[in-house]
Amino acid sequence: QYTQLIARRVRELKVYCEIRPCGIPLDEIRAFHPIGLILSGGPASVYDRGAPGAPRELFALGVPVLGICYGMQLMAHVLGGAVRPSENREYGPALVHPLAPSELLAGLDATALPVWMSHGDRVEAPPPGFARLAVSEGQALAAMGDPARKLYAVQFHPEVVHTPRGREILQNFLSRICGAQGRWTMGSFVGEAVRRIREQVGRGKVICALSGGVDSSVTVMLVHRAVGEQLTAIFVDNGLLRAGEADRVEALFRRHYRINFVRVDARKRFLDRLQGVTDPEEKRRIVGTTFIEVFEEEAERIAGVTFLAQGTLYPDVIESTSTRGPSAIIKTHHNVGGLPPGMDLKLVEPLRELFKDEVRQLARELELPEEIIRQHPFPGPGLAVRIVGEVTEERLERLRQADQIVVEELRRAGAYDAVWQGFAVLLSVKSVGVMGDFRTYEEVIAIRAVTSTDGMTADWARLSHDLLGRMASRIINEVRGVNRVVYDLSSKPPSTIEWE
Repeated sequence: QYTQLIARRVRELKVYCEIRPCGIPLDEIRAFHPIGLILSGGPASVYDRGAPGAPRELFALGVPVLGICYGMQLMAHVLGGAVRPSENREYGPALVHPLAPSELLAGLDATALPVWMSHGDRVEAPPPGFARLAVSEGQALAAMGDPARKLYAVQFHPEVVHTPRGREILQNFLSRICGAQGRWTMGSFVGEAVRRIREQVGRGKVICALSGGVDSSVTVMLVHRAVGEQLTAIFVDNGLLRAGEADRVEALFRRHYRINFVRVDARKRFLDRLQGVTDPEEKRRIVGTTFIEVFEEEAERIAGVTFLAQGTLYPDVIESTSTRGPSAIIKTHHNVGGLPPGMDLKLVEPLRELFKDEVRQLARELELPEEIIRQHPFPGPGLAVRIVGEVTEERLERLRQADQIVVEELRRAGAYDAVWQGFAVLLSVKSVGVMGDFRTYEEVIAIRAVTSTDGMTADWARLSHDLLGRMASRIINEVRGVNRVVYDLSSKPPSTIEWE
């Protein structure tokens, strides 16, 4: 997970970067002509069997290298230093004391720098030619460098917000050591993404999975900018959408942007497949498989289609499948880990290295309307994973009404833009209630609202009691079949943002 965060910080400093697996051949690195390399952290020990490695020749390419956490231990191990298990492991906040002036820590004159540690091993002795640049409170080596070869390493994580001056350390590596000029922007990303799409697609035709969310909307706009009439945007009305969503999407892309647009009414097929299904992973699999089925059928109606474009983001990737090393699989998702092996279309995923906040920046570069840019994320399987238990048309309509009330009240209170996501969840339990003189036994709605910057971590939103009260009162009064509303106080981790 930290790997992508490092890349994100580098891009925030206006330097273009790409993530590569640690096993990449040296010839591929040379062909990329990098001005610098960063070796990321990871959970392994350099002495573990099968631990991620790097050849000694990597450090002789004449390219500056920065090792972070495990990257520091690996650099020390490969170049002749000593790495040992720590007697006292360091996890969380720590203080680091600079020992000597260096390009890496230039401008950081504090006698003690607060940082974020996360390691069980330590570099006992730096390799030959390396100077000790900083130590932790317990005198463990926290930073080292070989200025002659422009090889540097830190034991802590400069990329996380809990290392307050980490941005300056990364900036020093990029500008002072690598000579980066910091001229890359999201505008640059647009040009690069368009170029790559054109290279990948050539003269082929593309169908694009358009949901109307910011991710798929940006994908449609990028692909359309790259290949124009070769793109057909296909909007699948799967019956699992929010209130009025299908009509809004069609009006924007067909009538306003005049993009080739196909609206497919597949509501009955999705609901038939979901009948009686309660397991959340099975729901995701069914929605994903049916989704791809529909696309393949539409592809057959459009001569020459060989590509499927999707708005996959990096949090989807790292939570769905281990594509770049030993990251744990957290969930399946219809556009990353769950594609049927026999799918006839090749994927175009121009956003898969980006976080949500970066995609929103990109949307503004593409001049998408603010209502698209600022809308809250919506899961690929739609309301199917916001209904705990069986998905039926009756329960979907109940949830749609409750969800619309939550969004309306967030907007009315000026809180919509302050939260990352705010929505309703229909639970699988019923509760006893009293309405008038009658006893009721009806369903329960949970309100979920979280704050986040990228969806990787999230905290429950501290909404005012008055706002929550208005939401609950309206839901109980206006949504038939609901007699109780609760508020979710869980953070991610350990919970996920969605309930399923």
